[in-house]
This record gives sequence, structure tokens and C-alpha cells, in this order.
Amino acid sequence: MITKSSGYLIFLSFLLTIIAYFFDEKLVFIAGFIAWLALISLFKSVNGKSLLYKLLGLSVVAFAYSFYNSFNIDFIKAISVNQYLLTLLIGVGFLRLIATPKVKAIKFLPKGKKSFFKTYLGVHLFGSVINLSSLIIVADKLYKKAKLTKLQIITLTRAFSSDAYWSPFFVAFAAAITYAPNLSSSIILSLGLVLAFLTFLVTFFEIKNEPLLDEFRGYPMEFETLYLPFSLAFLVLVTHHFFPELKVILLISIFSLLLAILILPLKFGLKKSSEKLKAHISCELPKMKNEIALFLIAGMFGVSISSVLLGMNLSLPFEQLNGFYASLILLIFILLSFVGIHPIISIAVLGNWVDQLNHTLLAVSFLMSWAIAVSTSPFSGLNLTMQARYELEAKEIFRTNLPYAIKMYFICVIMLFALSNYLGLE
Repeated sequence: MITKSSGYLIFLSFLLTIIAYFFDEKLVFIAGFIAWLALISLFKSVNGKSLLYKLLGLSVVAFAYSFYNSFNIDFIKAISVNQYLLTLLIGVGFLRLIATPKVKAIKFLPKGKKSFFKTYLGVHLFGSVINLSSLIIVADKLYKKAKLTKLQIITLTRAFSSDAYWSPFFVAFAAAITYAPNLSSSIILSLGLVLAFLTFLVTFFEIKNEPLLDEFRGYPMEFETLYLPFSLAFLVLVTHHFFPELKVILLISIFSLLLAILILPLKFGLKKSSEKLKAHISCELPKMKNEIALFLIAGMFGVSISSVLLGMNLSLPFEQLNGFYASLILLIFILLSFVGIHPIISIAVLGNWVDQLNHTLLAVSFLMSWAIAVSTSPFSGLNLTMQARYELEAKEIFRTNLPYAIKMYFICVIMLFALSNYLGLE
């Protein structure tokens, strides 16, 4: 019963955030408060509470220090800073109702290079829309046949994580646009697609001489449902072109829900589609508890730390972001992720602290750190899922993807210097 009511609270928070944006921005605080209520009711079942307790404790200490020294504290921002990010997470979740890929009923898994290409492409494209669900669909099918091989681990983790470079449906994009709102979407998208393709090339050239590649077992997915989310992406881009003042993450959230409401009756009829929507709200939304907990608490932690930093008049050792400093930020974020500091925490702290830096270059750095961290860090949601669900060891995934992470870091550094030069930043 508590879980169901939490689902409706999460959905109410989602609706209020949208209403607040168009009618009264003050309502976003109420939306954030309701999201916190949902989190409190679900907190007992949240995973990884040790880190969350530490962040909460440090937040209290930072707020107490700021209060004692009469520093400015934005409590409204502390409650609701990541509300639009959560709105995207919730909105995109509705796409799973209409865009989940079909899998073929086959007795024997196809093998070889062609199977590798199709599996990689399937996980990447569907992952860009329905996130981790795409990887789980394929990995579950593979795991039923046999323990996941090293090549399968490489394919699944990298195909999925590279979505973070470019997908507007990915939470990484929402985080970037929340803390760097003045970014150039066209630059982010085009550069991200290039990085995603380079990720594929790095992966392919790394394994192409592996004798086991010809024995690679993949799982084919039907691509017919992909036209829905990509039509949505087109709709969002066109709308944003004519109404550039509207937040992209809000447009994605709204259109995701509307598309689900319009398409479901066409596929299942009114009665069944209504049941599916209710089930999604009451059962599926509460399953996002881990992400909701991390984003809400990380947001509050970022605001608390920025209150102290700004109150003490501390600033970054550079006035303008360029390729060198962006590369340094990227390296720090990646290393922090390796010891359990999720990129959203690092982004929240830095994003709340600075506003004068170039938002496009900053956002690209954020997305790069997220993509590399997700694939490699033993503490990422992806790799924790892989460990728990498929009996893999954290060190196995880390050891497998670490050389790849190093290669991608240097590729990203080159891209950051090139982008910095293009933007005229010295």
C-alpha cells in the first residue's frame, strides 16, 4: 500500500513540476517537497544507504556551518534543485510502455561479428530511450543460456554507457542541462554522437582480433518500435526551435507522457491501456527509488556545499574554462567515481558553485565523465546491476573496462581542446 501511494506521490510531483513551469514557478518547491515525501516513504527499501547517510550528514553539517556564520542558504533550492532532472527520469519512464523492443523467440543464440554488431546497436539505440531496461532485456536472455562472457560484458556496458554522450532521454543530459542551462544543444548532440561512434570503434578494434569474436553470442532485437521515440525527439527539436525559451528536458517529459497516452489505446485498447498506466504509476515509478534518492540527496548536498564555498568567497583557481581545465575536471570526476562518488554528486557541487563558466564546454565535460564512469566504476548503477543480477565481480568489470576508460579519456581530452578552440576559449 505504501509503495502504491508513493508511486502516486511521485507522479503528482511530476505533474506539479510541469504546472509550476508554465504557471507559477513557486509551485516547484511543493513538487520537490512531495518528491521528498515519496522518498521518505520508500527510503527503507533504498539500496546504498551508507553513501546517502553520509551525504545527508555532511549536508546538515554544511547547513549548520552556513547558518552559524550567517551565510546565505537557499532552502527552496536545496529541496527542489534537481526537480526537472527527476521530471525527465519519470517522463521518459513512460516510454517503456510503448517503446520496449520485441525479442525474437529463438532456440539458439546467433553468433559471430554480425551478432556483435546487431546486439551492440540494439542495446545502444534502445538504451538511449528506455535506459537500463534495454541492457537488462538482452542480458537476461544471454544469461539464461550461459554465464556472461568477457566480450558480452564489454558489448553490453559500452553500448549502453555511451548513450550518456548524446541521448536527450538519458538522465546525464538532464543533469548537464540542469547545472549548465545555457549550453548549446546542437553542439552537445553532434559531439556526443561522434563520441558514441568513437566508443564503438575503440571497442571493435579492441576485440576484432579476439579469436572468440567469431563465437560471440548476441541477442537480436526488433527495431520496429524505435520510430516512436525518434519521432518524439524530432517533435521536441521542432518545438524547441519555435519556442527556444522552453526547457528541452520539460518538453521531453511532457511529450513522453502524451505519446504514451496516445499510443497505448491504439495498441491495447482503452481499458487495458488504462490498466497499464495505473500499474506503471503505482508499481514501476516506486522502483525508481534508488535514482530518486540519489538525485534528491545529491542536489541538497550540492546546495549545502555551495553555500559554504560562496559564503567563504572561495572560487575556482581559474576564471574561464578551457580545454585544459575541462580535461582536469573530467579526470577528477572519473577518479571520484572510481571510489564511489557518483557523477551527479560531483556535478551538483561544481554546478551549484560556478555559473560564469562556459556552459557548453562544462556540460560536455559532465556528459563525458558520466559515460566513462558508468561503464567502468564498480559503484555505478549499471555495474551494480550487472554484479547483482548476473553474478559478476566488481573487479572483473573494472579490470575489463579500465583500459577502455583510459583510451576514452584521452579521446575526450582531444575533443575538449578542439571544442574549446571552436568556442574561442583560451
